[in-house]
Amino acid sequence: MDHANLLNTALAHHQASRLAEAKAIYDQILRANPRHSDALHFLGLLACQIQQHEAGITLMRQSIAILPNAIYYNNLGNALREHGQLKQAIDGYREAVTLNPEYAEAHNNLGNALREDRQPDAAMHSCAQAIELRPGYAEAYNNLGNALKDLGEVDSAVLAYRKAISFRRKYADAHNNLGNALMEQGKYDEAISSYHSAIALEPGRALIHNSLGTLLLARGDLAGAAASLQRSIELDPAQPGVHNNLANTLRDAGELETARTHYLKALQLAQTMIDSYQPIGAGSTSPVALVCSASPRMPLAEAHATLGNARYGLDRYDEAIESYLRSVAFADDNAEVLHNLAVAYLKTERANEALRYARKALELKDGSARMHINLGDVLRSLGDMGGAASSYRSAIERSPDSEAAHTALLFCQAGVLQQRVEDYLVDAVYFGKRIAAKVRQFTHQPVSRGSRRLRVGFVSGDLRTHPVGIFTESMLSHIDPSRVELIAYPTNDVEDDTTQRLKPLFAAWMPLHRLSRDAAARRIFDDKIDILLDMAGHTAFNRLSVFAMKPAPIQVTWLGFFASTGIAQIDYVLGDRYVLPPEEAHDFIEKPWRLPDGYLCMTPPQCDVAVGPLPMRANGFITFGYLGKLAKMTDDVLDLWTRVLREVPGSRLLVKAYELDRKHAFDATLQRFAERGIDASRLILEGGSPRNEYFKTYHRVDIVLSPFPYPGGTTTAEALWMGLPVVAMKGDRFVGHICESLLHSAGFGEWICDDQAGYVEKICELAANGDALATLRAGMREHVLASPMCDARKFAGNFMDALEGMWRVYEEGAS
Repeated sequence: MDHANLLNTALAHHQASRLAEAKAIYDQILRANPRHSDALHFLGLLACQIQQHEAGITLMRQSIAILPNAIYYNNLGNALREHGQLKQAIDGYREAVTLNPEYAEAHNNLGNALREDRQPDAAMHSCAQAIELRPGYAEAYNNLGNALKDLGEVDSAVLAYRKAISFRRKYADAHNNLGNALMEQGKYDEAISSYHSAIALEPGRALIHNSLGTLLLARGDLAGAAASLQRSIELDPAQPGVHNNLANTLRDAGELETARTHYLKALQLAQTMIDSYQPIGAGSTSPVALVCSASPRMPLAEAHATLGNARYGLDRYDEAIESYLRSVAFADDNAEVLHNLAVAYLKTERANEALRYARKALELKDGSARMHINLGDVLRSLGDMGGAASSYRSAIERSPDSEAAHTALLFCQAGVLQQRVEDYLVDAVYFGKRIAAKVRQFTHQPVSRGSRRLRVGFVSGDLRTHPVGIFTESMLSHIDPSRVELIAYPTNDVEDDTTQRLKPLFAAWMPLHRLSRDAAARRIFDDKIDILLDMAGHTAFNRLSVFAMKPAPIQVTWLGFFASTGIAQIDYVLGDRYVLPPEEAHDFIEKPWRLPDGYLCMTPPQCDVAVGPLPMRANGFITFGYLGKLAKMTDDVLDLWTRVLREVPGSRLLVKAYELDRKHAFDATLQRFAERGIDASRLILEGGSPRNEYFKTYHRVDIVLSPFPYPGGTTTAEALWMGLPVVAMKGDRFVGHICESLLHSAGFGEWICDDQAGYVEKICELAANGDALATLRAGMREHVLASPMCDARKFAGNFMDALEGMWRVYEEGAS
């Protein structure tokens, strides 16, 4: 029998995928010669192809025992790697390159396996060795790019991917990987082009459609993202990560029910992946079970991470944390999972845990802007404003055009007393110039208004129970429709009862949250808006890039923020003489326009909670109160409030904040006061509550303490409504003047103190006269209702006068 000819015939069948014919000939050879190494080896390869991995690997090991050589070891490595036995696969590849140091393919495969084993540095060296041995080795350049990207050397990775493509133009994986690297660099247009090249080469690859969809989602192209991700699922419905990405896209597009369906599908698929591993090691001692359990760690880590993502998308944050922790237990070197864990911890107000994992993520991969943004958010929640600003700057260094990073930095800096306003303004203007450089501005042909009413647009993500809604609702109901036509441009799909009351006050309700920047600006321009109001500044749901396109001839920022936007295309900042004193006009690039009585008009709450009697009469002691965010309780604020508690014997402090619903935040607040010598018996700490119950909290408070440098606005107005005096510190910029503006508007400017000594003195003065407090409390609501702070009709008149005044200036300048 001519075994050589038989083997060649078998190999021809094998290569042509005629596996049954090939197997029959391999068996024939082995019946004649059971130690025929090639027949054993190739029969082992065939067994692996038909998913009989255990038998195939056994046959390949037998062939190596008979005739050890590099090719056999390389093929064994491939089989072991495919079967999930990564460590053994690496050993096989290493045997191959030891036997034949010039075996380029084995070096490349070793590099791939080392990368999977989270050894990117060693992987890089193996791929480089393969390239040295075989110049022009496209696969090795691609794998080198992967290793470099894992090491955080994204620029070098891009060069490696481009090199792979130069040697093999129709290399879909390299085009896809290049797209991933370009996306990390923030070069979105180039990344999209790479993904399209990959899809043109292999349109049936679900992975590539997912890559494109993920980028389009990051870029805000929700329709394009949904189409790509749905195509990926059509090609491979069993991808939990893609279902999760699609759910995120649909959620952002406002399709909440469909989004929920895909979150649940992602959860189900990820749980199935996890369950498929559970029998392994669960008491079984069979050889197959022991072999299979050799390396389920990486797939399990990915499955738990995906399960965590789905749970997070469903707002099940504690369960998401549990899943992420399980993932980390299997593989603690995945920066993305650690980042997501930090985000989830921050969402549940566990900032210390969030800080630990945010920093660990960046230690592993000093990567994307969003990781630095998240670290900044964590540090800001802990009161470390300097550290937060530094993190946001790091994000900007990595992605100079990231609006999220700039907005986070500017919001952080605007409320920091130690930050010079001049320095803030430099950063704001820098942001504004970058945004303007990326867009084309609309041009406007001045047309005399005549007797035509003004068309005024409100751009806001907070047309709901929020300070924006609270300070606009009553005023809007008194706008004269013959003078001003109101058009709402909501940038957020969250609505509530306040939203439903606001909608009829507008002539049109035109959501922008599903529109791109250019489409949103075009809609406003086509609507022929005369004056466009930004009501967000550098807060959530802002569309400042739309304002940079100048879709309206006059643009104004009002109410939503407390510092300059930095956008040169916004003409005015609307305020009053308290928040915009002439000596601080240089704090804004926008021109100040001052309303005569105040820039805020409170809408009386819908819940009818009466003013209660003075609690100190029943208690026998004074109760001070603060109902606001814990972030405003800085160390300086706590130091001063500690002085107040010491100066007023027997007094208590009630702090109500939604963060206090979490035990860790509750305990941390107690600890902060304990460090200052204040016993827990003098504190009343409460979490959030429905609005009706929130107002009843004031029944248990005698005097409200305003924090600094970021005082309360809405909480000041609500405290006054409930009959309580509010003691505040005079500020040195817009944000520090907000409480002053309301107190002056309500007629209680005497409660504004110039310094800390005056703050303590004013509180002691009020606390010492219970009769005066009781009288004040009994008549304050009637007084407030009659004051400019609640006079919606008068405010509406002032507001319309201001808009018409701006238009007159515009017409005069154009004539």
